[in-house]
Amino acid sequence: MNLNAIIVEDEKTSREILINYLKKYCPNVSVLGEAENVDEALILIRNNELDLVFLDVEMPYGNAFDLLEKVGDINFETVFVTAYNHYALEALNTHASYYLMKPISINELIKAVDYVVEIKTKEDALQNQVLVTKTKSVSGKITIPQLDGFEVLETSTILYCKADDNYTEIYLNNSKKKLVSKTLKYFEEALKDSGFARVHKSFLINVNEVIKYKKGKGGHVVLSNGKEIMVSASKKSNFLSYFK
Repeated sequence: MNLNAIIVEDEKTSREILINYLKKYCPNVSVLGEAENVDEALILIRNNELDLVFLDVEMPYGNAFDLLEKVGDINFETVFVTAYNHYALEALNTHASYYLMKPISINELIKAVDYVVEIKTKEDALQNQVLVTKTKSVSGKITIPQLDGFEVLETSTILYCKADDNYTEIYLNNSKKKLVSKTLKYFEEALKDSGFARVHKSFLINVNEVIKYKKGKGGHVVLSNGKEIMVSASKKSNFLSYFK
């Protein structure tokens, strides 16, 4: 798959290195333009149909997060390229499909491009289809601890789980909510064979309850009760793999 891209980076030398690497090792990426600040980047984004933006975090008169907020709803994937690793968690939880540290590793650059190709291929395949999950509703049960013992829940009645520090909020299809003294990671493991996908650091969803997927910074899913949940960019590929 060919990808149309731009590079947003205030250092000319860094832009030239990335362009040369892409030409040599990722020939399926066409660089349509370069920008060295937020304003130039906005013009390029609004005037081109893009699949991918290579984006430095720190720029003059703003940063990568400011740019993405100004763009609003977007259909391209973002690969952050930066010398500062303290942005990694925020980037991968929200905006970025991949995070590259300077100096750029060629192997990591190839992985980043391959990852974006994988995401775009899956999204294109689902673009005009009714969402049908590969996993069927599993008839199973899970126990949740209570002060006076435990309660048994049918896994098919769970819409989604939300992290609350060391607790988890379980939302059911009868509009009820359970608060359990277990982490979301615990339920991710317990429900991994029952059609549940971790789509965000704070959310685990029942993929059989998904009725719509919206493309965007990371994308959003809409569940059968109308609840809309963000899909982290780093979780998107795994989530999309649940669908035919």
